[in-house]
Amino acid sequence: MFTHIAIHTPKPEHRDDVIASMQRLSAASDGAEGLLQIGPWQEIDGGRLVGLAIWESREAFLAAAPGIFAAVGDDPFDEWEAEPIVSLQLEEA
Repeated sequence: MFTHIAIHTPKPEHRDDVIASMQRLSAASDGAEGLLQIGPWQEIDGGRLVGLAIWESREAFLAAAPGIFAAVGDDPFDEWEAEPIVSLQLEEA
């Protein structure tokens, strides 16, 4: 199994923009082969948003990623985010 996590720290005035972007990315992933779960999560006691995607394999993620991320490729994250997006790729230990 493979997990991709993206941690967003949106500026308060762009929180809804980042959530909408994350929802578009989730919608673009519908039907992606090997995708088990995807969606945005919000930090309970903070302002961060977390995109969580769980895949059958890293290969499935890599095959689907270009098409999925194209859905948000023009989003101005540099304007929306207070900090750089942290992206983690994880595999089971």
